[in-house]
Amino acid sequence: MAESIRIFAPATVANVACGFDIFGLAVDNPGDEVVLTKRNDDQIIITEITGDEGKLTKDPERNTVSVPILRYLEKLGIKQGFDIKLHKKMPLGSGLGSSSASSVAGVFGANKLLGEPMTTGELLPFSMEGERVACGAAHADNVAPALLGGFVIIRSYEPLDFVKINTPENLYVSIVHPDIEVNTKDARIILKQEAILKKIIAQTGNVAGLVVGLMTDDYPLIGRSMTDYLIEPNRSILIPYFNEVKETAISNGALGASISGAGPSIFAFSEGKETAEKVGQAMKKVFNQGEIDTNLFVSKINQNGPRILD
Repeated sequence: MAESIRIFAPATVANVACGFDIFGLAVDNPGDEVVLTKRNDDQIIITEITGDEGKLTKDPERNTVSVPILRYLEKLGIKQGFDIKLHKKMPLGSGLGSSSASSVAGVFGANKLLGEPMTTGELLPFSMEGERVACGAAHADNVAPALLGGFVIIRSYEPLDFVKINTPENLYVSIVHPDIEVNTKDARIILKQEAILKKIIAQTGNVAGLVVGLMTDDYPLIGRSMTDYLIEPNRSILIPYFNEVKETAISNGALGASISGAGPSIFAFSEGKETAEKVGQAMKKVFNQGEIDTNLFVSKINQNGPRILD
């Protein structure tokens, strides 16, 4: 059995416009890398963190890469230590599931090194504990697609019930990350706790329409369903040029666009890679004209989730 393993876990787009806390999808890039090495004792030690500009703690009870491993080992009743190296390959507070990627890579790697006593799906509750550390809520809309790949629906949290659905082969995601930070806790605080029934009905229709559109390759239906009546109107005020970026994406051929997770990243769906590249460049241009630096990622929906490197 291997003594060390290197894992990549992908970034994710959560909420996907109309599906607050219930929809999420994985992308091919960016993502985080974690190297786990077995120790001869039961200590969990984070030996190295890169790419975080010194912002992340190495305390194993407070870092998202190690907390899921600790809870996993407690559940199994196994006394096994690990040295952990965490390489952050995406911006913190980006709305791309940075904490989720770390959580998934860590517990997925530990499970592999211990001979896979649990299935990949059974690792989800432990991965969610990393989210509790990151933002105070153990939600699954980022960690589920990061762990399982694809487009995932969280049907229920109590009890936890989730399903991965099929998506169109030629559906691409363009993600533009502006060089600003939106804290996930702040992005949740700004949300209104009450909603008008008319908006709830419209939102529910879009949720149903998006699922059907994805599963039947109905691109126009996907586009018509990508309207968020409840969350986007509040969170968008935290993102400079949001409305201009969204309008530009659609005018350049995107099916629709919205906030990725808590933001500030903005994603767009397109049919075909060529259109997705065009859309991404147009979105970047709006931010750049406002003197905001950006990163662009264009990807299909990642169906595989985490993978072993080397």
